[in-house]
Formats: sequence, C-alpha cells, structure tokens
Amino acid sequence: MSTARTWAVALTGVDGHLVEVEADMSNQTPEFRIIGLPDKSLGEAVQRVHNACKNAGLDLPRRRLTVNLSPASLPKHGAGFDLGVAVASLAAGGSIDPRSITATVHIGELGLDGRIRPVPGVLPAVFAAVRAGFGSVIVPRANEAEARLVPGIEVRAAASLAEVAVWHGADVEAPDVTTVDVATAAPRNQDALDLSDVVGQEEAVEALVVAAAGGHHMLLSGPPGAGKTMLARRLPGIMPPLDEQEALEVASVRSLSGEPVAVLDRLPPLEAPHHSASVAALIGGGSRVARPGAIARAHRGVLFLDEAAEFSRVALDALRQPLESGMIEVHRAGFTASFPARFQLLLAMNPCPCGNHGVRGAECVCPPMSIRRYSTRLSGPLRDRIDIDLQVSRVTASRATGQASATTTAMARERVAAARARAASRWRSTRWRRNVDVPGTWLRQGSFRLPAETRSPLDRALERGALTLRGYDRVLRVAWTMADLAEREVPGIEEIGRALHLRRGLPG
Repeated sequence: MSTARTWAVALTGVDGHLVEVEADMSNQTPEFRIIGLPDKSLGEAVQRVHNACKNAGLDLPRRRLTVNLSPASLPKHGAGFDLGVAVASLAAGGSIDPRSITATVHIGELGLDGRIRPVPGVLPAVFAAVRAGFGSVIVPRANEAEARLVPGIEVRAAASLAEVAVWHGADVEAPDVTTVDVATAAPRNQDALDLSDVVGQEEAVEALVVAAAGGHHMLLSGPPGAGKTMLARRLPGIMPPLDEQEALEVASVRSLSGEPVAVLDRLPPLEAPHHSASVAALIGGGSRVARPGAIARAHRGVLFLDEAAEFSRVALDALRQPLESGMIEVHRAGFTASFPARFQLLLAMNPCPCGNHGVRGAECVCPPMSIRRYSTRLSGPLRDRIDIDLQVSRVTASRATGQASATTTAMARERVAAARARAASRWRSTRWRRNVDVPGTWLRQGSFRLPAETRSPLDRALERGALTLRGYDRVLRVAWTMADLAEREVPGIEEIGRALHLRRGLPG
C-alpha cells in the first residue's frame, strides 16, 4: 500500500483554507474515487485527471485509487483541485517523488490533453498558502502574474501536467504546449473624466469633494439631465489612490469574480449595477460556489446606484447591514461566505417617475400617489445612513454657456488628500483614519466634544425630531470633514450649518 500527500486550497468567500490531498493506492478492484465533501465539478475531476495523466505519458496503475480531501467537513468547490489530485495520485503510484510534493501547494484545472487551465481566486488562494507557512506554490501559467503579486512565497507557473511532473522527478518529456490564456481586462480611462467638464453645478462639485474627503455616503436628487451620473462617475478620480494592502484586497475580490488580475490597480473601483439587478447580484451568491456581488466588488471604492428608486425595496434594504459593518455574509446550506464590503455609497434618483416634478417650465404627469410612492422607495433607515442629500437642478442657459467649473480633478484630488492627511493625523492614536469611521461617542463626548454654542443648531434639530441620533453623528462627521478641507482645527458653527444643509436641507 502506498500513500502520498500534497496541498490545495478551498475558498469560502475571500477566506482560503488549506486542504490536504491524500492519495492511497491499494491492491483491490480498480477504481478511482474522490472523497471529502467534493461538489459535482470536483467529483468530475476523476475523468479529467485520468485522461490528463494518460496524455502526459504518466499512466496511473490499474489499482484502487482513493483521494481524500481533508478536512472532510469543509465543502470543496470547483476544478482548482485537479492539479493537486493528479500529483498526489502520481506520487502514490510511484511516478513522481512523494517527498517532493509534501511542502508545495498545487492550484489549477486540468484539460484532457494535460494542459493546466487558469482558475478564479488564485490571489486569495496564494495568500492563504503564505499565511499557512508554505514556501512554494504551483499555479497555471496564465495566473502567474496574479500569483506573483503576493510577497513571501516562491511561485512556479506551469503550462502542462508533464511540466509539473518533471519538477517533481518524473521520467517523462515535457513538450511545449500552447498556454491556456485568460482574457485581458480593458484598462480604465479615468483620465478622460475630469471635474472641469461639469458646468453650472458648483455646489454639487463641492459636495462631491466633501464626500470624497471624508468617505461619506451621498444621494443626488434631481431631474434627468441635471448631471447626476456625470458627477458620480468622477468621484473615484478625486479619491486618494489605494495603498498596497487595499489594492490587494480589491484584486482578491476581482480574482474571485473571475476577472483577470495582472497588476495592482491603485484607482478605487466603481461599480454601477443596473436598476434591474436582483438581491443576489448586489450581495453575491450562488447555490454551490459563492461569488461576490456588486457590493463586494465595490470594496474600497464606490457603489453607484443610478435610478435608485427603480431598484427593488428588498435590494436597497440589503445595503443597510454592510453599510454599518463593512462586511457582507452570504449564507447557503452547508457554508457561509464572507466578503469585504467597505464601500462608499452614491445614489442618484429623479423627483418622480417622469422626472419633471418641481421643474420650472416642465409638466409633471405623475399622480400625487405615484410621486409619494416613488419618493418612499428609499426606506427611512437607508436614508438615515446617507450623510449628504443634495438636490441638483438643471443648468440654465446662462450658466451652460458660461465658463466651465474652476475645479479640476487634479485640484480636487489634492484637496481631498490634504484633508484625509489631517484627519489621519488627528486619529493617529486610534484605529481609524477617516472621519466617517469614527464612532459618534468620540465626537459627542470627551476631548472632541464641540462647545455648546457651536452645537446649538444640531442640538435643536435633534430636539425637534428632525434628526435621529445616528443622523446627529453623521452631521458631526461631515462637519469635521469640512473643517479638514478648510484647514481648521475644529468645526465651527459655519461647518455645522453647512453640514445640516447638506443633510436633506435641514436649516441650521
């Protein structure tokens, strides 16, 4: 009886778990079985491994071969285990050195011709291998650039099973094969989107800068053609670039989504799902394999919901939990997958279904009940989590033919970076770096509590019921961001008044 062991990675959300792949060869009725809670695609690896070994010149002995994936209680999904199953089986049969594979993680799908095909989730899988203390990993050649983004581990990329077998001491020829490539992602041309293109919306541009500086959630309300979408698509360009750790987090989610990852993109992501998107499309899901939804793909970036009132009420309310926790959990029978979801929410909506309610010179054909129902599609609890609620009007002829905005994207990005640096310096003794992340108790009590005369407009709004306590805290955070943009040590009554105005036009 001969037994061999190697390692693979099972992914549950962005969390990778090392799986020991044990292969046992015994003198019984010939059979090839995989046990250890595999899904259907992994169960089909029996035929892929058998044909790949044969076509690589590495025939498996006609004996009973049992492959166990341990821990058996952990669900295993996908074809990324093929390479680990193949090398463990070959080592158990004596074709390769069993000692050579015991300290190496193998990731990849096998074709029937023996070629190694790329798989999604290589980046978080290699991260899991590093955290578990492994020193080397073998990945498909098409995933090599993605795997090399992870420091601290030796990455070896192979195009065929024969090539891997030679590395492990097999006496076989490794022919030159055509690499199975992945589609390359189209580069994002964010430089073409400049704030100077926005005409006649100076207040909205300044509110966008405030949102970027503090990481605040924002709602733009106004008729069609007012420039809401134009403003929203320029928000990622004025946000500070991602640091290396944040860029790796974003790349890991993209890898799980099946998108190609060759380099670290420092530009914050922008996700803009269509208003017909389902709840599963927003939060992620899948019956067997959990895939990240738009919420997770917007991690460290912007989730833009255009025509927000057209989304289903259930889909919109699904945003409430990740807005508070920064995580989204997908619960399915047998497993729970967690994805990071620390995004900045930007909503845009019309005043009514036809878009002309309250617009001068335009006729609204919507009945009052339809307008009321449309305006309440955003629930009260969701609106309460919005920091900036801005009404945007259509641009008049005199402003449209005037000069463009004096604020460029480069200028706004510089202001945002300086404001965030001041906030990070103020909170350097804590675990927070942005104003939006600071708990309200820190701003209402202790050394950061504002004087009573400065807080008076805010206190009055809370007393008369115009604000909830959550809203009170959010206005305080916006005021601190405005103080950072104005290079002031603490907010004054002017910043409190402007922050109240940006929250649904509340008077100061």
